[in-house]
Amino acid sequence: MTVAVVEAYAELARRVLAGPARVGRTRLVAVDGPSGAGKSVFAMRLADALAALPGGGRPPVVRTDDLLNGWDDQLTFWSRLEEWVLGPLRAGRPGAYRRYSWVRRSFLPWEVPVPVSPVLLVEGVSAARAAIRPELTLSVFVTAPEPLRLSRALTRDGLEILPELRRWHAGERAHFAADRTETAADLVVDGAPTLPHDATRYYVRRP
Repeated sequence: MTVAVVEAYAELARRVLAGPARVGRTRLVAVDGPSGAGKSVFAMRLADALAALPGGGRPPVVRTDDLLNGWDDQLTFWSRLEEWVLGPLRAGRPGAYRRYSWVRRSFLPWEVPVPVSPVLLVEGVSAARAAIRPELTLSVFVTAPEPLRLSRALTRDGLEILPELRRWHAGERAHFAADRTETAADLVVDGAPTLPHDATRYYVRRP
């Protein structure tokens, strides 16, 4: 029998701030999982909880989709994250990145600043990959059934992406199996919970 537990974002936020800073002075939180699982929502609500703590500020959130150079860059974008964001933060300097435009199919010319802050959330497929695990304060894996994830993605982005999305899902499965991401995560979250709860304040943890 699978046991699920309802937990508060506020408690998780306190856990993050109590953890060690391993990227310079910053606590790095990776929110990973397959597309359509609910990673963006989870990251946003954790950021809200961190901002609500006494003396807290809203942490920056970097979405790996913004760093991808198109569909073929599913896992190979990481060097940009290192160069533009993680490298400067390790040295105690602010980072900045250019966001990819899926409409123009190129990186936009202006930069998005990433200040030195107590917490940085990185959200997206492979955000908690093995290469970064020693520097993570917290790794989260958000999961949901594949039919629901596919439906969410098509509702969000349109039916025309279906061929690319199927290829993307195959790449995700291969990566997660090789990387053992879910097994290594500190926290596995149900992105499609059936337990009744206030989803703005609580999430459902899976074993």
